[in-house]
Amino acid sequence: MTPAAQPLQAIAGFAATLRDHGFGVGIAEQQAMVQAALALPPERSRALEAAWRAIACHRQTDWRRWPELFERYWHPGRTKGTARVSGQTRPLRDLRLVVQTLHDQLASAPGRGDSAPDAVLDDTRPDADDGGRSQAQGGATRTDPLHDRALAQWLPQDLARLKQLADRIAERLRRRLTRRWQADAGGRRLDLRRTLRASLATGGVPVKPAWRRARRERPRLFILVDVSRSMEMHAQLFLRSARAFVGAAGARVFVFHTRLAEVTPLLQRDSATVQEKVNAVAAGFGGGTRIATSVDDFVQRHARAQLSRGARVWLLSDGFDADPPDALAGALARVRGHGARIVWFHPAPQPPASDAVQRARAQVQAFVRLASLRDLEAATPLLH
Repeated sequence: MTPAAQPLQAIAGFAATLRDHGFGVGIAEQQAMVQAALALPPERSRALEAAWRAIACHRQTDWRRWPELFERYWHPGRTKGTARVSGQTRPLRDLRLVVQTLHDQLASAPGRGDSAPDAVLDDTRPDADDGGRSQAQGGATRTDPLHDRALAQWLPQDLARLKQLADRIAERLRRRLTRRWQADAGGRRLDLRRTLRASLATGGVPVKPAWRRARRERPRLFILVDVSRSMEMHAQLFLRSARAFVGAAGARVFVFHTRLAEVTPLLQRDSATVQEKVNAVAAGFGGGTRIATSVDDFVQRHARAQLSRGARVWLLSDGFDADPPDALAGALARVRGHGARIVWFHPAPQPPASDAVQRARAQVQAFVRLASLRDLEAATPLLH
């Protein structure tokens, strides 16, 4: 991590917060905000708010909403009832320290001269991901940045793409045929029982045959998101993805670390501050992980009546479990006992290798990497 990485991450997090609230803040505006911070001495960091406001506010409504958002992000202690924000937007919230660190970074780069500010701005661009896929660094690239852009730098079109993917996957779930049949005048299978019953009115002559067709139904979808400390940098992406499936597939979403809590009502609301509300519900989260205990709680208390044959359970976790290694296999077997299918999403290039996960592999239908929109699109054929 470069010396300026933390302040750049904080500025990127602030830009992401503004985008979540409908501001038209893209990479160009974000870099302009960094330039403004470099242009001001640390002792004048208070003047930075006015400069950033001019950069980010393109509409009258943006101008009116700016003070509250700025105060909530950079001075959360002054805002009553404001919860901490985890994940990409959490580190380094002192604005003066942000400016000071950026200037220190320039001062510690002798011989770079006028190119130093440009080098700092380069750090605001997305890095290459773990899979070695090259991203845009000011030149041509074959990689679509929309798919691999860091979450803190997401633009409105990224959210639109996520919604499209969720709708596509939800449609695949709806296409699933069941063994049950339903009456349909245009069906191709004769319903012998209903036909014979109707023939009683015509002296036993089946004048009006009854038809039926296979019933399609959307399986219930449950999403369990690990928000423990080891998942802190990935939980925000997982929760944002889960929120898309709440709208597209009627999913129920739970967060867990050492205990389980349902956050579906929060994700159903069209609120850009949903991340802070989820953090408030999950107060005390961010420590260890008890996956097996949380899965058992999910089966026995929260989804006992709805967890039926054909249901889908998606686990979003890195697989580190503080419960006994054998406990996870037993908990997932109880999920499978209800007829549900389990898909495990993980942020790393390879599936989790912990003892608990290795012993439970037989209970998991598929392991899917989820670190970007590209990963979710690639996994679409597996999610049916």
